[in-house]
Amino acid sequence: MTSRKFFVGGNWKLNGDKKSIEELANTLNNAKLNPDTEVVCGAPSIYLDYARSKLNPNIDVAAQNCYKVAKGAFTGEISPAMIKDCGIKWVILGHSERRHVFGESDEVTLCFNALWSKCHCLWSTISGSVTGGTCKELASQKDVDGFLVGGASLKPEFIEIINAKA
Repeated sequence: MTSRKFFVGGNWKLNGDKKSIEELANTLNNAKLNPDTEVVCGAPSIYLDYARSKLNPNIDVAAQNCYKVAKGAFTGEISPAMIKDCGIKWVILGHSERRHVFGESDEVTLCFNALWSKCHCLWSTISGSVTGGTCKELASQKDVDGFLVGGASLKPEFIEIINAKA
């Protein structure tokens, strides 16, 4: 049995424009990142192709959400098929704001398990607990195999978080 790589996902949420994405990509591309950590950046859907074109190939890109069907009359949604068609292998699901603001149920999130082959248990920054200052201690916990980072993924400290297991 092979062990999984440590995983760090950055969820950019509703942040970014081409200029800031290019700056963030340059920062990540020029940093010395732990090769034993899988890094994925969740870009807003309109910037998925742009982020993919700017980030080095060793940094994956994730969609921030998707709907459960391949196509249809679901204005504004994106499907797993569309995400895959853009060369994106990841999607971040189960956001608290999708449940609280948009009324999505846990069942909507759980239906995606069969669509995506990679699953990781992530420690989220919902309470702001994963930062450059706390990441090494959290990464040392035996049941933590990665982080999903919010606002800190837009800052230089994201590199420190990526390298927390080094």
